[in-house]
Amino acid sequence: MTLTKPDTLSRREMLPLLGGALAMATAAPRAAVADQSGSTGKPPSAKARFVYVGTYTAPGTAPGGTHPSQAQGIYVFRMNANDGGLTPIQTAVILNPSYLALHPILPRLYCVDEMTPGAVSSFVVNPNGTLTFLNTQMSHGADTTHLAVDSSGKYLLAASYTSGNFQVFPIAGDGTIGPLTDNFQSVGNGTGPNPARQEGPHAHQILNDSAGHHVFGVDLGADKVNVWNLDLASGKLNPNTVPFAPIASGSGPRHMAFHSDGQHAYVLSELASSVTVFDYDGVRAAFTWKQTISTLPPDFNGTNTTAEIRIHPSGRFLYNTNRGHNSLTMFEIEPKTGELEVIGWESTRGQWPRGMNIDPSGTFLYAANQNTDNIAVFRIQQDSGKLRFSTLVNTPTPVDVEFGGLA
Repeated sequence: MTLTKPDTLSRREMLPLLGGALAMATAAPRAAVADQSGSTGKPPSAKARFVYVGTYTAPGTAPGGTHPSQAQGIYVFRMNANDGGLTPIQTAVILNPSYLALHPILPRLYCVDEMTPGAVSSFVVNPNGTLTFLNTQMSHGADTTHLAVDSSGKYLLAASYTSGNFQVFPIAGDGTIGPLTDNFQSVGNGTGPNPARQEGPHAHQILNDSAGHHVFGVDLGADKVNVWNLDLASGKLNPNTVPFAPIASGSGPRHMAFHSDGQHAYVLSELASSVTVFDYDGVRAAFTWKQTISTLPPDFNGTNTTAEIRIHPSGRFLYNTNRGHNSLTMFEIEPKTGELEVIGWESTRGQWPRGMNIDPSGTFLYAANQNTDNIAVFRIQQDSGKLRFSTLVNTPTPVDVEFGGLA
């Protein structure tokens, strides 16, 4: 991999530059600190599995960070099915693997290298959950911040924040990443109250809908969601008949999630601290506005930006992280309309919760507190969607949390 030169720094406030090649190590973060408050009551349906945590790495300071990172790469853990706690088993050393994706079929894991210039990398997931490096491809974008494997498993999709473009890479039979097949440049800029964040396009997420028929690129800078059809023969992104969905000006859409019913989509706006609900036509890949709701309590007067959005596997609840308020917003999803009703807010027991995810069984929610170097684990109450604190895992500058196979 070609590393960034010292005079070519990241958009993310001088993100880390390490002076070595990619390598593997078995350095462990600080041990998990358990709290038994979440381990009582009905036995969990969760099963022990491997968990992968992406980070911003040393020696730099993460965007929105308060201190230099001590992280070295991707942290691999074994999950405790009783309380959700995480036991460290490996660190795969790589630069700024801030977002991760697992292949739906092959035992492979992919990460962004959020640098300037950006890149994407692949790893073998070994039977014991550890990672072995495979290869890296340059993304031809600046600060590659998000990636996903398309539903066919044939292509890796990526979003590069600073340059505002979206990339497609073929995935070979052995899981390695092939040379770029497409590079879509988003255009436009928002006209909201934060021009410093919306002076041009800023690609923040790329994903399929729940049926896997279309591809969507969330652009924070241009206040829109691009819509494409992926040609599986050529790896090209062809604009959809309805080429994009506009989001309210100045909102700064960051991430989105599709409901498993195939009829509703939820867009999380970072700058406005809101979730917008759309009726979704999966045939036309078209959105119709339904509702916009704040992620914050009405009496909160501080500064906040949102970061991650997830829907519970049951389809009944939706959660997002708030950076500033340092909380998780809990919503109930109305089954017929898809509209949201606030359940409440839960402290993340830390600062700047950037990433968040729910284990596949729907038992535990993990909130990654970037600036306090910990991950808060909550047990999800299946009847109400409320969160009950379970345990706190100490690990440096956590960003994204992804779930692998059974351990």
